[in-house]
Amino acid sequence: MNRIVVALDSSPRAAAVLATAVDLARRMNAKVLLFRAVGVPPEVPAAAFGLAPENVVGMLTTTATKALSELAATVPPELLEGIEIGMGSPWQAICAEATKRDADLIVIGSHGYGMLDRLVGTTAAKVVNHADRSVLVVRPHPSTNPT
Repeated sequence: MNRIVVALDSSPRAAAVLATAVDLARRMNAKVLLFRAVGVPPEVPAAAFGLAPENVVGMLTTTATKALSELAATVPPELLEGIEIGMGSPWQAICAEATKRDADLIVIGSHGYGMLDRLVGTTAAKVVNHADRSVLVVRPHPSTNPT
C-alpha cells in the first residue's frame, strides 16, 4: 500500500478518522493525502452571504485549507503526502480524487443516520457504492456515539 486518501469534513469526528488513517499508514508504510470536498450550499457559512458570488468559492476553499492544515500538523511528516481541496458533491469529489491520485484506499468517517441521510444517503455510503477502489469507513467508538 502506497497512498491513502483521507476524506475529512468539519465534524468533530475528523480527528479520529485521521488518527485511524495515520495508524494504518504507519503499519503499511504508506502516505496519507488529506482531502476535503467543499460545495455550495451545505458548507456556506453566514459570512458568505455578504460576499459576491465569485468570492464564495475562494472563502470556502480558504476555510477548508486552514482546517486541513491544522489537521495535517498532527500527522508525522514522513507519512504526509499533502492536502487537497476539491469542489463539488463530496462523494463525487472524493472518488475522483482517489482515482486521480491512484490511491490504494479511501478512509472516510461514518455519520449518524438523521432524517436527511435516510432520504438521500450518507456521503460515506455513496463513496462505498461508487468508488473504484477499497474504502474503509471509520465508525465512532461506542462510548462517544450518543444514541
